[in-house]
Amino acid sequence: MGSRQGALDRAASFFDEGHFKGLLTDLVAYPSTSQEPGAETALTEYLEQGIAPWAQRLGFITTIHPNPLPGFGPILTGIRVEDPTLKTVVLYGHGDTVRGLEDQWRAGLKPWALTEEGDRWYGRGTADNKGQHALNMAALEAVIAERGGKLGFNVKLVIETAEERGSKGLKEFVAENAELLAADVLIASDGPRVEPAMPTIATGTRGTFHFDLMVKFRDGGVHSGHWGGLTRDPAVILAHAIASMMDRNGRVLVRGILPPSLPNSVRTVLDGCPVGGGADAATIDAGWGEPGLSSAEKIYGWNSLIVLAMVSGRPENPVNAVAPNARAHCQIRYTVDSDPAGFTAAIRAHLDAAGFPEVAVENSFVRMPASRTDPDHPWVRWAQASMQKTLGKPVQIIPNSSGGLPGDVFIDHLGVPLVWVPHSYNGCKQHGPDEHLLVAPAREGLLAFAGMWWDLGEKPVS
Repeated sequence: MGSRQGALDRAASFFDEGHFKGLLTDLVAYPSTSQEPGAETALTEYLEQGIAPWAQRLGFITTIHPNPLPGFGPILTGIRVEDPTLKTVVLYGHGDTVRGLEDQWRAGLKPWALTEEGDRWYGRGTADNKGQHALNMAALEAVIAERGGKLGFNVKLVIETAEERGSKGLKEFVAENAELLAADVLIASDGPRVEPAMPTIATGTRGTFHFDLMVKFRDGGVHSGHWGGLTRDPAVILAHAIASMMDRNGRVLVRGILPPSLPNSVRTVLDGCPVGGGADAATIDAGWGEPGLSSAEKIYGWNSLIVLAMVSGRPENPVNAVAPNARAHCQIRYTVDSDPAGFTAAIRAHLDAAGFPEVAVENSFVRMPASRTDPDHPWVRWAQASMQKTLGKPVQIIPNSSGGLPGDVFIDHLGVPLVWVPHSYNGCKQHGPDEHLLVAPAREGLLAFAGMWWDLGEKPVS
């Protein structure tokens, strides 16, 4: 019959003997970026060659579906049903990555080759998200082997390849295949822990809202000697407009883009929650952001405004001219407690009231909607108890992770609660050069999931 400890031992051996590292090395080798033209073949190959054969060995019936939206990567489903009366889990991941940025990685590292240095495995996708969904599948393999080919529950695997482009097509795909993917819960992994050594469960994610601020006064630049000091400079106007939206300490002054308050349930679950990124992460500036909130409340329970890019003229080749225009691309990371449908109007009203009618608000859109399951949901607390039993240490619950994921898709069309269990950390450099996965949290993640998969077959949530 096997045992829980036997499953954990199998998972530990798979990791400690180098088998998981070898598996991840093969997966990282696919240059499956969804953000660069010419990589479409690699996206398909990742699913066809990297995931499908492995899933089939584990008893899944796999299908690779074209994306419902033209120009976006395919989606793999794997269905493993032992008994329709048993509990069913949706296991999600994404095989696409951001750009490789090969010329920006430091000497000795390459994006499409796994390189081990100390306690780190470097390579594009090690943290986001190949390493994370591979750990969860490896844990399934350990439990299947320990139970003699059985799990004691059903699994429906969804691996997409357009997450780094906003999961385009996933919503339409899940809506069209809601019966095929019907389940009781989503248990999956992406994003960072609150601290490298603190196992974490997130019950949702913040959404991402994008918009441009544009100032345009003329069709071309005019001589800075003749016109400097006489005609309006769009860069100066734009800088003052942005300053009116956020003070020098990061407090958002456009109050219409913020939640009305921090819900008590969020405040309670975040009480004492640590926040840390590790040695390579950015600093946590205590005085930056919304006054009166802890660091955890700022990124897990509140909204933030960020200027992602800003340009006027040609900084790489400046000329002696007053530029004709200036543009900033901005982002709001928001929780489910605020409505993005009102963001554009709130920004417009603020700029008008602040005396900036010439600053246009353009190209507003939601890239990924926010999502959240109640942190006290029975599935969330079940997962926490299982992980704590396996790891022998506290597991922090957060109401939503700081980044964006397509959890709303699964809530809206499958009606499932969300249990995100991240295996990475805030300093992993997942969207830049030198992306890496920390070895110790990865090993813990494999064990935690082996324990959860075992427990799900023994005593699932009723």
